[in-house]
Amino acid sequence: MIPTARPRRSVLYMPGSNTRALEKAKTLAADGLILDLEDATAPETKVEARKNVRDVASAKAYGKREVLIRTNGLTTEWGREDVIAAAGSGCDGILLPKVESATEVLQVQALMEANGAPPELTIWCMMETPLGMLNAKEIAGATPRLGGFVMGTSDLAKDLHCAHTRERLPMITSLGLCMLAARAYGLAILDGVHLDLQDDDGFAWSCKQGLELGFDGKTLIHPKTIAMANEAFSPSEAEVVWSQKIIAAHAEAEKDGKGVVVVDGKLVENLHVQNANRLVALSERIAELAADLNS
Repeated sequence: MIPTARPRRSVLYMPGSNTRALEKAKTLAADGLILDLEDATAPETKVEARKNVRDVASAKAYGKREVLIRTNGLTTEWGREDVIAAAGSGCDGILLPKVESATEVLQVQALMEANGAPPELTIWCMMETPLGMLNAKEIAGATPRLGGFVMGTSDLAKDLHCAHTRERLPMITSLGLCMLAARAYGLAILDGVHLDLQDDDGFAWSCKQGLELGFDGKTLIHPKTIAMANEAFSPSEAEVVWSQKIIAAHAEAEKDGKGVVVVDGKLVENLHVQNANRLVALSERIAELAADLNS
């Protein structure tokens, strides 16, 4: 499978303490879910929330959608038990908050593996502090278990003392550093949340910008934004048709020993075909997810 072909257009945070929300999530068309034991869960409910998310993950309640469990940090009173519970829960990945070094990732990996984590269980990193940005390359290369980065732009803006503007210019350097590190190591990378739920135009803008910057999708805080994110990060029908066309044309050219081919006046070489294969695979996986949700 092409590593970045798994749909991650819309990944919705769900508070682990809210059982109604966890149940509702079964019907939502998000590509992925982050079952949150950290920011969205109050201290007095964290132990109960841990059991809630372990139970729904173990039950495979969300079909083919990707399920991440965001734990509390290892230095907190809940973090260690969160990681142990997630390691045996059957979730797809463990999302670590405020990662700033490869050492933190390796500590969590050791704890996971000591508690029976299967080989396919990935580690994801919240990238949300200045030190995390500066160490993005080190973090991305920490372990083959790493699955991806999730941008925490709200915390980042706070720490940078910068304005969280529509264009996000104060954070472009940080977004770029994480994008470079993620792609250099073959990781997925998700854009941060848009906080104003009444600002549909701003949300659409942030999705467009995120797609242009190279993000695989958007993290979300409310179900009302799922459809817009899915549309923004889906290959268009025209893109899929064009991709299929150049894949076929390039394959024919290769049979004749040619490395390039002209299709509708445009030069097509292997780099274009690689991206075309990614878009076609992504489109196919999106269709599979939709069928699974509707079954």
